[in-house]
Amino acid sequence: MVFGNGAAGQLIGTVRAVSRGATGPIRRPLSGLIPRFRPGTLEDRDPDAMREILPGVWLLVSIWFRPEVRGLHHIPREGPALIVGNHTGGLQSPEVFISNLAIASYLGTEHPFYQLAHRMVLNSPFAWMLRRFGTIEADPRNADLVLSEGAVLQVFPGGDYEVFRPTWESAKIDFGGRKGFLRLAHKHNVPIVPQVTIGGQETAFFLSRGEWLAKLLQVDRTLRLKTIPIMLALPYGIAPPFMPFVPLPSKIVIQYGTPIDLRAEYGDDPDWDVAYDEVVGRMQYILTSLQAERKLPVIG
Repeated sequence: MVFGNGAAGQLIGTVRAVSRGATGPIRRPLSGLIPRFRPGTLEDRDPDAMREILPGVWLLVSIWFRPEVRGLHHIPREGPALIVGNHTGGLQSPEVFISNLAIASYLGTEHPFYQLAHRMVLNSPFAWMLRRFGTIEADPRNADLVLSEGAVLQVFPGGDYEVFRPTWESAKIDFGGRKGFLRLAHKHNVPIVPQVTIGGQETAFFLSRGEWLAKLLQVDRTLRLKTIPIMLALPYGIAPPFMPFVPLPSKIVIQYGTPIDLRAEYGDDPDWDVAYDEVVGRMQYILTSLQAERKLPVIG
């Protein structure tokens, strides 16, 4: 995009210059600051630590979010599977913690279960705990490794695009057209287990994904971030982007759906657009049903 030499162009040029200077240490993530952090490996998963952490964290989560988890029996107890979830609640995504705790309790802490997450999540204050529960960097090689070793893998295809969607789109599945999870499941011939969550978009008031701001500051290229969210949250009011906030105690409901066998339903050479629309459609049906049950925001 080219801007003129007028006041608007000068203002945008100034904003970009300031952002480059202010975020200099962060804007070199692949050769500077971020690579110094460990992205998480399969070996970081620690069943002993999970058993110690799980009761206390589950108590805190239960008090604050009053979670209701349905359909855990749809997750296979044997063999690999791909759990595909809609993403909610911004940086702190309550369904991540709740589902990790619920699945670890259901399958047992020894059962190999891993989750893919953006590098920023693995550099967050919660990273130490997430690593122990099996969170690793979202990378195709990691995904292939987990499934090839017969483990259960959890992914959130919508990523930062979906997790920062406006609050009034709380009852919408929005992966942004990303179909990589379908190819992954088909390649490894593993079932897709839908995980559908409602309530996370009520933990703050999400106003905008801020895609225009991400492009303006060029972090879409430098940090692989397509959004700089604009939101109202405690204790800030207008919350600084990607800063932890105090979530409102919204009731979180998670429902697991019937496993989907892509090869059985779509054959060896699927029409990915058709498969995408149908899989997302099934998840949307569950989410719409959960929304219909909801009486009041936050209260549930």
